[in-house]
Amino acid sequence: MQIQINSAYQPLWLPKTRYILLTGGRASSKSFSMALWACDALSRHPGWRILYTRYTMTAAEISIIPEFQDKISLLGMDSDVEVTRTNIRHKVTGTDILFSGIKTSSGNQTARLKSIPKLNVFIVDEAEEFVDEAAFDTIDESIRREDAPNIVLIAMNPQTTDHWVYRRWFEGHTKYRDIDGHQVPISTHPQLTHIHTTWHVSKAHLSQDYLDKIIHLRDTQPAKYAHRFLGQWLERSEGAVYQNWVEGAFDESLPSAYGLDFGFFPDPLALVEVAIDKKLKRVYVRQHLYATNLSTSSVRGDVTRRTGRKPVICDTSEPRLIAELQEAGVNAQKADKGPDSILNGIRALQDFTIVVSQESHDIKRELRLYSWNDKKHSIPIDAHNHGLDALRYCFTFLNAGSSFVAGR
Repeated sequence: MQIQINSAYQPLWLPKTRYILLTGGRASSKSFSMALWACDALSRHPGWRILYTRYTMTAAEISIIPEFQDKISLLGMDSDVEVTRTNIRHKVTGTDILFSGIKTSSGNQTARLKSIPKLNVFIVDEAEEFVDEAAFDTIDESIRREDAPNIVLIAMNPQTTDHWVYRRWFEGHTKYRDIDGHQVPISTHPQLTHIHTTWHVSKAHLSQDYLDKIIHLRDTQPAKYAHRFLGQWLERSEGAVYQNWVEGAFDESLPSAYGLDFGFFPDPLALVEVAIDKKLKRVYVRQHLYATNLSTSSVRGDVTRRTGRKPVICDTSEPRLIAELQEAGVNAQKADKGPDSILNGIRALQDFTIVVSQESHDIKRELRLYSWNDKKHSIPIDAHNHGLDALRYCFTFLNAGSSFVAGR
């Protein structure tokens, strides 16, 4: 691979946050770019100490240091560094990169790594293998220099959404980017700088036979393509009930109504707003409430304030609460819970594209997790469905064809 490196001095890019997450699919230059950045830091910042880790690592002099020596050559720094079996040090700045695995044949060595003095950069490569969140925290908490920026850089191929990286930085902080027709989650967490890349950035450096393989997978197995080459996270549950959803803005031009699923603890109460465009076969959903331990007075006040006189299609499990909402002026109506109402509602929703507003994080989480318990017999799990039940109640009402009046 021929890459032109500008040898003139340029300030090293520094993030605005402590944590940087670099994600992407195969052939997306994640590890290459991260290693190049680390090598560049050797000559840019005197006194830095960089700990470069993989969860499992063979001897550094065999598996890692040769890779870094290539980057050093690209930067024209061969004569400026000293290389040993476990680290690379810059002769002038004194900055060094220490290489280590987390889990070795003798066990987990986080205790030793956290005691290395003056660390200010912690790099985790192939973080999909780093399944021990406590081990990560132990080292992370030792990165606390006062005289240098403290940086934690994580690179990984996204795996499943039960990985601690996803739970920590994506849950409740996610927007979606359309890449080749697939919705790829991007973290908006305020403590994280998230950089997502794909094979498209490396296209000029990939062989034609490898490109042909990518294109073939894209055309024949789009789900595998999205995971392997676009860096799409896999769902925690296999066989999601609703795979027909995208993130998008709520269409304010359409008449809307509300769905309400009752809950207290541990199940949440969920209130969602729904609108349907029957011509385009799109149903829009926006989360308004998703909370536990709400008192009756809080539910009454919140629902009244948010819904006005628009219809609120309610779970029938709480007739007394429905009556109290009606007494408070809420246009509360009982949901259709007849025979096969769940399956019929699911099937009807599957004929539409579900458009979820960006801020509706709990609805998006449920859409990822709500799956079939017995797909052959069309039996979904009874979990991760509180907001989706509220959506289904309201969708069934709106899709029935009635021309409702908002203040009815």
